[in-house]
Amino acid sequence: MASLRYLLLLSFCLILADSAVSQGSNPRQIADGIYSYQGPTGYISMFVVTGDGVIAVDPINTGHAEGLVAAIEATTNQPIRYLVHTHNHWDHSGGGKVFKDEGATVIAHVDAYNWMKANPHPDMALPDESWGGSEKHIVLGDKTLQLNHFGASHGHGMTIPVVAGERVGYIADLVAPNRLPFFFMPDFTVAELERTLGEILNLDMDRVVYTHNANSDPLAGGSRQDVADTLAYLQDLRAALAAEIASGTPPRLASDAVRLPKYEDWAMYDQWLALNAWKIWLEGHLGPF
Repeated sequence: MASLRYLLLLSFCLILADSAVSQGSNPRQIADGIYSYQGPTGYISMFVVTGDGVIAVDPINTGHAEGLVAAIEATTNQPIRYLVHTHNHWDHSGGGKVFKDEGATVIAHVDAYNWMKANPHPDMALPDESWGGSEKHIVLGDKTLQLNHFGASHGHGMTIPVVAGERVGYIADLVAPNRLPFFFMPDFTVAELERTLGEILNLDMDRVVYTHNANSDPLAGGSRQDVADTLAYLQDLRAALAAEIASGTPPRLASDAVRLPKYEDWAMYDQWLALNAWKIWLEGHLGPF
């Protein structure tokens, strides 16, 4: 059953790719000096204009990175000083050479850096710098970008950047407004994701730019409420699955039997609900990835 579900995952990724935007979009101002940018595959990055240069977050791939650089250049004549990786996955960490060629310093958490060094990809350039621990500040011009790492949740070195004082953050993959999360992937750790979402809710931010956003205007970003909603969904799903098994439904069938009407209007509800439930049961049965 598990192998079938991961085959289904591949098909769902194709569904998402088919629904992606056909070309890059103009940047959208989120707050003072803070912009979102959506590339040709639908992924969304963020950049911060500081008065003494620009900090970009997540290059995605070469095509996206080129569009992001063009969007930055259309917004300001300040040089790009930094590129921040949120985590290791190839679908986020490609395109770094585009920023290196602009003279930017590319930076990633050491856990992501070590993985990237051990797993080269033709579209991924090894970062120039790595940082360790739970927090790092990049101070540039009149802005401070606080990088936060809360341990395991998804991928390696997952970083949540927050523009201090502006109360604006960026979240990759852990939360997607108005859409079920895809934490049935192998290196999502559900229990740690639940803990991490709680940690994120303690951050000093109200507005959030999300890599994936199923709202009608994804470039507008979302709010901290989207984090709280995803945490509530995870907790509700865990409780519903436990109740289904307690009622006598065999675990191998329980994930298909769970229903959460509260979330049925979220994107990918029909496709991913059972997969999410199966992941929760499997992790509880085997231990985390």
